[in-house]
Amino acid sequence: MHTITKAVEVEVPVSVAYNQWTQFESFPRFMSGVEDVRQIDDATLHFSTKISGVNREYDARITEQVPDTIISWESLEQPRNAGSVRFDSLGPDRSGVSVTLEWEPETFAEKAGAALSADEMQVAADLDKFKDYIEDRQRETGAWRGTVGGVDVEGSGPVHTDTVRGGTPLEGGTTTGTPLEGGTNDDGTPNI
Repeated sequence: MHTITKAVEVEVPVSVAYNQWTQFESFPRFMSGVEDVRQIDDATLHFSTKISGVNREYDARITEQVPDTIISWESLEQPRNAGSVRFDSLGPDRSGVSVTLEWEPETFAEKAGAALSADEMQVAADLDKFKDYIEDRQRETGAWRGTVGGVDVEGSGPVHTDTVRGGTPLEGGTTTGTPLEGGTNDDGTPNI
């Protein structure tokens, strides 16, 4: 497995950075190569990616999620990848976001890219895009404040302290699958 660790500081409170990252469907807005993310349940995501001309679809399971602290995942099938995003408060309006990604390059292009650190450069560029995205908005598009832990990737399912994704309402934003009153959605349509 190849391991990448990159970090960025963002000029928003840690809760804003964390809350935005829980809106997995927004990943294509700041992650190159991620074409679509669909939430299957509280702890399972379906990814559609196109990286170096290779289209892939796979499911990933959230293995740990603690508000304002960490989100960790593992793919359930090929391509094998796992990682975590850590969130640290650096002050009332500043936070650190650190990504660690482990993945198994499969194709010749992926192996060559990893050898040339192209994957590290891409993760750093995507974190910079996240920084621009959240700093331009100055607020999250939604949030899920529940905790996920004790997930068995082989299928026994997650253990939750909050079973409703969409948990904490945010004024003028959206939660996963649930529009919130006031403001606008990411697509510009008004929330009612």
